[in-house]
Amino acid sequence: MKVAVVGATGLVGSMMLKVLEERNFPVTELIPVASERSVGTKVTYKGQEYSVVSAETAIAMKPSVALFSAGGSTSLELAPKFAAAGCRVVDNSSAWRMHADVKLVVPEVNGVVLTEKDMIIANPNCSTIQMVMVLQPLHLKYKIKRVVVSTYQSVSGTGQKAVKELMDERAGKGSSGVYPHTIDLNVIPHIDVFQDNGYTKEEMKMSLETCKIMGDDNIKVSATTVRVPVIGGHSESVNIEFEHDFQESDIKELLSNMPGVVVVDNPAMNGYPMPLDAEGKDDVFVGRIRRDYSQLNTLNCWIVADNLRKGAATNAVQIAKLLHNNGWI
Repeated sequence: MKVAVVGATGLVGSMMLKVLEERNFPVTELIPVASERSVGTKVTYKGQEYSVVSAETAIAMKPSVALFSAGGSTSLELAPKFAAAGCRVVDNSSAWRMHADVKLVVPEVNGVVLTEKDMIIANPNCSTIQMVMVLQPLHLKYKIKRVVVSTYQSVSGTGQKAVKELMDERAGKGSSGVYPHTIDLNVIPHIDVFQDNGYTKEEMKMSLETCKIMGDDNIKVSATTVRVPVIGGHSESVNIEFEHDFQESDIKELLSNMPGVVVVDNPAMNGYPMPLDAEGKDDVFVGRIRRDYSQLNTLNCWIVADNLRKGAATNAVQIAKLLHNNGWI
């Protein structure tokens, strides 16, 4: 089992290595891959140092599976080359997510769509992953009509430079310009580029990806995505309108029985999900579960997850594990 990690020196790539080790994925040979300027640098896996190699070297080594976290343009160029060499690709960028022939997968939600023919598989957007983990069991029971979501996304979602920018600003060292405005002691309602319709690309990702993952184009999603001065962990305020009525106790039971979802909902004891509590964990946490009394058959909830883990690295490793369990790698 030769496993390549493309973008191994980045935040998500480093987390992929960590999750592969934690989950004892059956790696017989690790192939860390990064840009030409990083070739020769070292990464550590299971206490052993490995030298970073170029993509061309990695392809020649014929890995069984490659976990990509190297940006959209890199994925568009390299994923087909790895696939042509017989390597399954799990891509964390947005490059392949809405491609008609590429599956967009959250294993607990729609892992059954994978087939032996799938050589390139897309990892969804971090904010979408944690949201559909909560939406799926509720949709099966009550049928979702519409979702209105506002996100509170941490700077680690942008990468290492953004984390450094936040800490530099906090220390009074000025800004390096990762964001168009100061992020410390501020919130920026702008993630990714603005589209012609006035929404950002991140907001449209949440809308389009949700329908594709859940296999229902009738679900309407309206998103506002916001960057907040938190290092790790994304939070979401989600309003869900159903076709059918519900009991709050049934909602909590359904979510408690969903693999990978943890209900933290005890307002009397100040119990609700927060990014600090989600840090380093693979679960998606949901709380503040309450009926929306302004509209029929509508629920409010609050969803939190570690965006580098379930929102990226862990989900990718879970997909690879699914491929392995099916005997395809």
